[in-house]
Amino acid sequence: MSYDPSNIFGKILRSEIPAHKVYEDDSALVMMDIFPQSRGHTLVVPKAPSRNLLDADPAALAAVMPLVQKVANAVKRATNADGIRLAQFNEAPAGQTVFHLHFHVIPVYEGTPLAAHAGGKADDAELASLAKAISEAL
Repeated sequence: MSYDPSNIFGKILRSEIPAHKVYEDDSALVMMDIFPQSRGHTLVVPKAPSRNLLDADPAALAAVMPLVQKVANAVKRATNADGIRLAQFNEAPAGQTVFHLHFHVIPVYEGTPLAAHAGGKADDAELASLAKAISEAL
């Protein structure tokens, strides 16, 4: 399979669709997941076009992984989460629903189960508030 630039993250990267942005630089966009598995679920989306980890340029991965770590720390601080789960899916049978490489930074709270991947849509006001708090923690 080849990369299709018409995917929703490609459209967000081109500012064709709005997103709750947390941070952006030359290599990646960090935004809130609108279908979060927990409060503060954040996505790190590399700007380099690739379908997923399997076809990604190693240089693009090297550029974005330190940001994934920074975002994980910021999410933990901003949400007071007890832990962080990092998830990344490759192809539909593995759970990938958007075919542009991205990393899920999912806060975990003791005693609170995670919601299903791509479950219910979050409240926009809460997402905007969380995006601001995480951005400040970066």
